[in-house]
Amino acid sequence: MDELIGQVAATVRGMWIHRRLAMAVTWLVGALGVVVVLMMPDYYQASARVFVDTQSILRPLMTGIAVQPNIEQQVSMLSRTLINRPTVERLVRIADLDLGSTSRASTDDVIDAVTKAISIQSAGRDNLYTLSYKDKSPEKAQRVVQALLTIFVESSLGATRQDSDSARRFLDEQIKSYEAKLADAEGRLKAFKLRNIEMESQNGLDSAGRVAEIDNQLSQARLELREAESARAAAGHQLEILRAQGAVSEGTPAADVQTPELDARIYAQKRNLDALLQRYTDEHPDVVRTRALIAELEAQKRREVDDLRRKGIPAARAAAANPAVVELSRIYSAAEVQVASLRARVVEYEARSNRAHQKLKVAPQLEAELAQLNRDYQVHQKNYADLVARRESALMSGKLENTSNVAEFRVIDPPRVIPRPVAPNRVLLMPVALLAAIGAGLGIAFLMSQVRPVFFDASALRQLTNLPVLGVVSLISSDDLRRRESRSLKRFMMAFLAFVLLYVGCMVALSYHVGTFK
Repeated sequence: MDELIGQVAATVRGMWIHRRLAMAVTWLVGALGVVVVLMMPDYYQASARVFVDTQSILRPLMTGIAVQPNIEQQVSMLSRTLINRPTVERLVRIADLDLGSTSRASTDDVIDAVTKAISIQSAGRDNLYTLSYKDKSPEKAQRVVQALLTIFVESSLGATRQDSDSARRFLDEQIKSYEAKLADAEGRLKAFKLRNIEMESQNGLDSAGRVAEIDNQLSQARLELREAESARAAAGHQLEILRAQGAVSEGTPAADVQTPELDARIYAQKRNLDALLQRYTDEHPDVVRTRALIAELEAQKRREVDDLRRKGIPAARAAAANPAVVELSRIYSAAEVQVASLRARVVEYEARSNRAHQKLKVAPQLEAELAQLNRDYQVHQKNYADLVARRESALMSGKLENTSNVAEFRVIDPPRVIPRPVAPNRVLLMPVALLAAIGAGLGIAFLMSQVRPVFFDASALRQLTNLPVLGVVSLISSDDLRRRESRSLKRFMMAFLAFVLLYVGCMVALSYHVGTFK
């Protein structure tokens, strides 16, 4: 630490030796600094303030009906992106800033200079914007701000309309695309339903529900068949008892032999056959079964007629004359018809149940495919409806923009030039020049102390030369030498003080000049 302090002290003493040169350089640089500051050209600033009024009466009325752009956000974004090269080129042409340009390079320099000098500042949430520009000529600065104000308003209104047109074109393209997708989905769904028309849901039932319903119908039909067979057996038993109780008379002609119960059964089966032929073809199982039953009943009738002819038919006549026999015969015939009908129903339900159980194995896959098709169709239909609604909203928004401006630009302060120059700030530059001059003086003193070093003790000389120092001759200051050193120090301090006071005086004069100009 002591060594470092010693080095610093030696350096300062070496610089002090060259104080006259340092003071001369300080005065020279200071004078140049004053001249430069005073000769710097003045820049004048032109500015204008614009207020964007977005509180239109149509905005609350059209809420939820038309798409309303965020005017505040658009204007704010425009204020940050307006200063670009195409806009500045247009601004240069409008303000006639390129009249003195003779080449493309000079025009580019003008554009770059204008880009740096333009400023668009926002006042926050008040939608108040300040446009400013600095130039050496007050008239030119005012022309530039006026042109910038015109471009700012036109760009704000044009951007909204261009966005609306682009949105409508995009919606039209998407609607055409979804029309094709919706038609394709409808075709696939229609083809699937035609291929699997038996899988159509009835009464809101799925495949398992339909199988359970058919099984319930089959169980009910079997129960009714058993009931009808029991009723027919009871009627037949009572009829046999009444026939056994009847007496058979001899000598009755064979032509009077009758079988009323068989005739009633045959008649009922023929009526059933007519009803079946109206619904089914000749090859239907129910039609074939009914015809076989009719043939069997007719054969049975022929056999009974032959037996009665051989035995005689007094009993048949007696039975025919008995009202109980006639009623039981009718009941037996009706029961026979009901049994045949229920058998046909049971056979049909059994076939349906078998088919339903077979289809139930592939039903989950078909239902999953149908659900996928319905989901695709519903998604496309929803997107299509949403796009159509948005297109109508966009069309109404465009009509709203053409009917009335949603945002109104109001010029609060027209373009004007501040009377006093805004740059350069000479009062601030003068201290900078003062510090630069003092720094130059210190720098030249330090440089000379390094170029022409002076040793103030034997240790520094020995450390630098690595040679032994045999002795040191000390200087004894006389009164005359001390007086000369004192006069030199006073002249140096007076010169430095005069230099500082001169700069302070210049700053005071500049401040007074600026205050008077205001």
